[in-house]
Amino acid sequence: MQLPAAVVMVRPASFGFNPDTAPSFLFQREITDANRKEIERRARIEFDLLAGRLRDAGVEVIIFEDKEELQTPDAVFPNNWVSFHHDGTVVLYPMFAPSRRPERRRDIIDKLQTGGFRVSRVIDLTHHENEGRFLEGTGSVVFDHADHLAYANLSPRTNSDVLDELCTTLRYKSVTFQAKYDNGDPIFHTDMMMSIGDRFAVFCGESISDASERKRVLDSLRATGREIISIDRKQIEQFTGNVLQLQTKNGGTILAISTSACLALRPEQRDAVQKFAQLVESPLPVFEGIGRGSARCMMADVHLPRR
Repeated sequence: MQLPAAVVMVRPASFGFNPDTAPSFLFQREITDANRKEIERRARIEFDLLAGRLRDAGVEVIIFEDKEELQTPDAVFPNNWVSFHHDGTVVLYPMFAPSRRPERRRDIIDKLQTGGFRVSRVIDLTHHENEGRFLEGTGSVVFDHADHLAYANLSPRTNSDVLDELCTTLRYKSVTFQAKYDNGDPIFHTDMMMSIGDRFAVFCGESISDASERKRVLDSLRATGREIISIDRKQIEQFTGNVLQLQTKNGGTILAISTSACLALRPEQRDAVQKFAQLVESPLPVFEGIGRGSARCMMADVHLPRR
């Protein structure tokens, strides 16, 4: 239930600094016109290397090309606008930055259908954008599909009312909290500090300053029987929480992780992960340094049933 059968990835055409998201991603770095083409070239190299390593490990990777005419610098991060569920549901999400909304492409959903996946309904939450309410996909919501739980760090990008509507529709229970970086700034996306696998969870408890909230989340994770691999806030900044466990075609499992995140793992953390999944790492310095997204952000996990 927890691990996807495939992942959707969008190969970037115009990746770069996005001024619409920069104010809420303080680490995002601006690039100049002089080096824009070089950044785009390096981004495609990084993308192809990650996709290739995932495929070599046995993961089904479905690649779509970004459309250059859309001018969507963050299109490489599809998990913010869509999620694909076991019962055939596809959810479209309201996104904070107007420049990111053209990333939502029905042709991707249509091609998954023609490619053998079954879509029974599309839940469109994008109307919340008109009221200034946002929920940015599996960046905002980390799903425990086996136990029907939805973990969400509430922030300007993760609205509780939209989350409640989503959970009511999917029949999931929400587990909400508020988390912060080491410098006190809010963490806008839950998938920066939490990842849930089939038998383990990567989690930064110290990012939740309220002790009762932290205990509630830990109790919820422990109740599922998963081993909790604790990371700290320094490791969050190396994207150690922005990882995703995936199923391979031969029945094995891997953990997709960037090179910087992998290097930030302490030996005991690495050993704990490798009890459950093979580490598949790939260097993502351009995406992490400019877009402030890493391996997990680059994949929309596909749980749709096959026809």
